Amino acid sequence: MAIFEGAGVAIITPFHADGSVNYEKLDELLDYQINNGTDAIIICGTTGESATLSEEEHSAVIAHTVKYVNHRVPVIAGTGSNATYTAIQLSTAAEKDGADAILVVTPYYNKATQKGLYEHYKAIADAVSVPIIVYNVPSRTGCNILPATLAKLHKECKNIVAVKEASGNITQIADVAQMCGPDFCIYSGNDDQIVPILSLGGKGVISVLSNIAPKQTHDIVAKYLAGDLAGSLKMQLDAMPLIHALFCEVNPIPVKHAANLMGMEVGPLRAPLCEMEPANLERLKKEMVAYGLTLA
Repeated sequence: MAIFEGAGVAIITPFHADGSVNYEKLDELLDYQINNGTDAIIICGTTGESATLSEEEHSAVIAHTVKYVNHRVPVIAGTGSNATYTAIQLSTAAEKDGADAILVVTPYYNKATQKGLYEHYKAIADAVSVPIIVYNVPSRTGCNILPATLAKLHKECKNIVAVKEASGNITQIADVAQMCGPDFCIYSGNDDQIVPILSLGGKGVISVLSNIAPKQTHDIVAKYLAGDLAGSLKMQLDAMPLIHALFCEVNPIPVKHAANLMGMEVGPLRAPLCEMEPANLERLKKEMVAYGLTLA
């Protein structure tokens, strides 16, 4: 059974001006997402600036989100690390705090072998009982988990049940679908590939776009799953210029600016992330307006 079907938001972590986590604003964002049809909350992922959260902040944000969402939709906690021990600590804490599933990115910087990746995920799977989504994003980690490795993990670890695929390699994703079978869930990790991955049997998307267009992103998936392939495709294509603008600088720089442009007041980025280049900011504004979003 899928953890969720539809559009899950890789949600922003809002900060106060001093850089501390703004929990009151986080509650507003969570309500906004759920009220606009988002099917799952993914907390402390890349878009949530997990790389610059301390371990204490990381676990506190997850625990707060689980409590506040209160089973309205699934909460999936980002608990990956390039250290297996740290990933296990974060994962066991998230399970204890009630997360419905965990999202575990491939170890970054270390550039583990396929054997190392297998052992990393096996150790985490042995330490928790909640469902695990493997997160494959080679452009950020320098590491690509291969379909055969995923298939072995899925076969041998009952709680490794899904992958968030952001490799951009459609052939590889098709191989994952073929090798892992229909009970293994594939989620698009790229907003520009929602429909292509759904066509390969994917269950939905873990989305950056959802932060500022939750209903539209939900509807791209909902239309496809309801059989309205033409309607889904049109929505995907209509969103492409905005999606490209959201990734014209490294995520989550543009989407956090976009949220602030819409009056969400999510605060600053944490260094080393920085303000957008003026030309890119103007491009983002232009595409937001063209897509029908209202600027504050």
